[in-house]
Amino acid sequence: MSPSAPPRVFDATATAGLLPYPQLVDALEQACRDYAAGRIDCPERQVVPLPQHGVMLSMPAVAERLAIHKLVNITPANRERGLPTLHGQVSAYDSLTGQLLLILDGPTVTGRRTAAISLLGLRALLPQAPTAVLLIGTGTQAKNHAEALAALYPGITLYVRGSAPGRDEAFRRELATLDADLRAAPEQTPAVDVVITLTTSRTPVYHDAARAGRLVIGVGAFQPTAAEIAADTIAASRLFVDDPAGARHEAGDLILAGVDWERVEPLVSALDRRPDDGRPIVCKTVGCAAWDLAAAGLALSRLAT
Repeated sequence: MSPSAPPRVFDATATAGLLPYPQLVDALEQACRDYAAGRIDCPERQVVPLPQHGVMLSMPAVAERLAIHKLVNITPANRERGLPTLHGQVSAYDSLTGQLLLILDGPTVTGRRTAAISLLGLRALLPQAPTAVLLIGTGTQAKNHAEALAALYPGITLYVRGSAPGRDEAFRRELATLDADLRAAPEQTPAVDVVITLTTSRTPVYHDAARAGRLVIGVGAFQPTAAEIAADTIAASRLFVDDPAGARHEAGDLILAGVDWERVEPLVSALDRRPDDGRPIVCKTVGCAAWDLAAAGLALSRLAT
């Protein structure tokens, strides 16, 4: 990029177009390896309170040739205002010159890389491709996960459970064009390979006993005082996290269950050694800026072709 060229700014639609899920999952796998090997410097996110229980999150990450800074605001009170709860951007820079290269829509990057890290968990932790998944939640993250699952596993059966009557039906109508079999979830958990919790609940929404052959991924709870998965399920499962450093401060599902952190494994350890002991597995994701850096790197590579 020429030093005089202005940075390109991409809105939500354009950002999504730069981050197709199959390639994004591959980019995140490499980022997991680079982060674990110390090739990405990713300090813990800085959290600054905003009025009415909002937070501003500052998340930088630096690699050899690329640096990013994600700045996003989460404002729960916006639901009553009819506004999105998440606003922000991801700015990408040349690490050597400091030159601003591009600006991506922050909520879109967050949604897509979060779904992609879940899909990387499926790839690493399941012995075979999933055929049926239960999504608990009907918000933006649930939509991202449904789109990602349909993109990587065409025709997959997706059960949807909303937090209020009618939400799952509206969700299924909105995503009716996906290459997936979208169904309402029965009261009892159906026969699925994977359960993904994607809510804003502060108390558990998944209480099933730990079950061999079923992978549970916790996405929604990102504060130490919130948990989506029951403590008994956590206690009886083998545990993985996407970011071991961040999880100790943010993975409320594990913190409130009082886990022994010595038995919590990084997801990267399963990339080359898939678990084969038959134990139930819970994978908790909290996210980190290394995943946003991977997304920005993918966007730049696609723009260069």
